[in-house]
Amino acid sequence: MNSLSRGFASDNAAGIHPAVLDAIAAANTGHAFGYGQDAWTRRVEHHFHQHFGPDARVYLVWGGTAANVLSLRASCRPWQAAICSASAHMNVDEAGAPEAIAGVKLLTVAGPHGKLTPELVEQAIVGVGDEHAVQPRVVSISQCTELGTVYSLEEMRALAELAHDRGLLLHVDGARLSNAAAALGVSLRAVSTDVGVDLLSFGGTKNGLLGAEAVVLLSDRVGGGFQYLRKQSLHLASKMRFLAAQFDALLHDELWLELASSANAMAATLAGAVGGLPGVTITHPVESNAVFARMPEHSIAPLLERFQFYVWDERTAEVRWMCSWDTSEDDVVALARSVKELVGL
Repeated sequence: MNSLSRGFASDNAAGIHPAVLDAIAAANTGHAFGYGQDAWTRRVEHHFHQHFGPDARVYLVWGGTAANVLSLRASCRPWQAAICSASAHMNVDEAGAPEAIAGVKLLTVAGPHGKLTPELVEQAIVGVGDEHAVQPRVVSISQCTELGTVYSLEEMRALAELAHDRGLLLHVDGARLSNAAAALGVSLRAVSTDVGVDLLSFGGTKNGLLGAEAVVLLSDRVGGGFQYLRKQSLHLASKMRFLAAQFDALLHDELWLELASSANAMAATLAGAVGGLPGVTITHPVESNAVFARMPEHSIAPLLERFQFYVWDERTAEVRWMCSWDTSEDDVVALARSVKELVGL
């Protein structure tokens, strides 16, 4: 398998959407003030107001881990903690950055298919008022989850209500929020502001951008001084117009929805093609752009010679196939054909 072959490893592995490249090129003319004092950033702020509500405050950053760490820094004091799923990206895949850089302890909960529930969160709210105990401050959920599942609006609203009743904030790691909104058939506002989310990390890199994420503050309960936190945390881009130009393209004419819907559709097609094969078991509901499956162990190595993907759990022979904005039906057919061949059909 050569390095240019197409695969299903991650939506980070896909290229940049042509409209985004065009937007970057268009921004690369003349001079513009730095650090967000430019027309592109002003235009993107307007887009975010349209998509998340007029009170949304948006701060562009380079990466998703930075967006999560900054969100925690903005919402927690040093003695406070965030409650999250044990499978959350901030717990599993951020090299301890929430603890090391934000100084925020994570209280992890094992939930069904990567989800938190009000009952599980309630069990993690302990030691309140005890000076010997870390104090819960934030409930953080991933939408979509790291296992490809999607919270319904009702599930999100219930978590927000519990958090607010207990004096906590609700944060959403929305690296794939576009996929969640597409799956639910709702707007970005409906899956965030309208269900009581206080702040979120909004992803673009996994949905066709070169490398741009955003922290979006939606509540007056959080966010004072965020501009200083962003600078102190090394994420105030000097040439901000090139981050803003990417979001300008993504949020214009619903490109975000088109790309996320396509990725979701390809995952559903893939799951339908391989789910009934002997020895192949879909392990989590396929609700966004990820397919998790167990397959015969002997078939994994030869399949890896043909396609890029992750072995999610070597102990159980579980794999993850992630569809991207540019995954095609031909890609899906080719993978499904290989799986069918390797499991002995």
